[in-house]
Amino acid sequence: MKIAFVDLQRQNRRYRKAFSHVFNQTLKDSIFVEGKPVERFERQFADFCGKKYCVGLNSGTDAILFALLAYGISPGDEVITAPNSYFSPAMMISQIGAVPIFVDINPKSGNLDVSKIEKAITKNTKAIMPVHLCGQSADMDPIVKLAQKYRLSIIEDACQAHGARYKNKILPYTETGTFSFYPGKNLGSFGDAGAIVTDSKKIRDSALKLRNDGSTKKYIHTQFGYKSRLDTFQAAILSAKIPLLSQWNKNRRQAALLYNNLLSGIKQVKTPIEMPYVYHIYHLYMITCENRDGLQKYLESYGISTVIHYPIPIHLQKPYRKRGYKPGMYPVTEKRSKAILSLPMFPEITKKEIQFVYKTIASFYAV
Repeated sequence: MKIAFVDLQRQNRRYRKAFSHVFNQTLKDSIFVEGKPVERFERQFADFCGKKYCVGLNSGTDAILFALLAYGISPGDEVITAPNSYFSPAMMISQIGAVPIFVDINPKSGNLDVSKIEKAITKNTKAIMPVHLCGQSADMDPIVKLAQKYRLSIIEDACQAHGARYKNKILPYTETGTFSFYPGKNLGSFGDAGAIVTDSKKIRDSALKLRNDGSTKKYIHTQFGYKSRLDTFQAAILSAKIPLLSQWNKNRRQAALLYNNLLSGIKQVKTPIEMPYVYHIYHLYMITCENRDGLQKYLESYGISTVIHYPIPIHLQKPYRKRGYKPGMYPVTEKRSKAILSLPMFPEITKKEIQFVYKTIASFYAV
């Protein structure tokens, strides 16, 4: 049996008629940049997130960049974030000349350890950027209290958390969040795409200018900007998928529960912990395990595709090693990076497939 890590072909076959209609309508209209489909998606996704505004962009990375710029983060400013996510949050902080200040993670949740944030705050700290990793919200109330105490902005990286909740409130929990719609996400496009959602008109207006060469009216430029518009076709595809997202997230949760139940008897494997304050939507089903590399190779030999997210923590990547970061600075993150393995997870994965993954893991550990 071959099991893909994310089987997009299965989803596309199931909804081919609807997706083909979107493609044909886009071709018929021949409006490939901006247009009503983009506006429609922005309204839909803002409503889905419980926010006033959504600004569609060409990637989650640009969403992070534009949010930082919109909140006035400048060279020399410090932004607190975690060292165990994808490279983009720290990279965008550094790209604008600001400084990412890493805080180690909670070993249970894999998100920012809120008990360690206050010690990292200095006179130069301007924002906190929690990353809602794997589809599980960071513990936001303590972060909000610190932000209020020190007058800091909060920019939520929700690129893996489409529909996730904190204390029954859909993310982003605070004013502004950033999203990626990379094809493998819970809400995925057919290429690169992203968005900022916010309750702030000021942040919305800033992002609108930044995405279109510093302009909101053709040939009138009030600032320097970027070219980061959401393609019309991608917006239309995302609009077609939004009504399906809540059920897809429920399917992922059911798959995770089955994984948890089956793997609970293997002492060499620790299943992900769903914190009591969240509604986890399992963008990734990430275990920690003994002999991770051996297990990955063994699963691959049986046709089971897995991924290591992320084998090298951000602070140990070459650009940050050059800035003086060393092994041992964030021990929880570093220990976890050597043991994590993401198992196949997508809404259409079957009980039979999950059972096969379990049996193969049990065989490896001779359970």
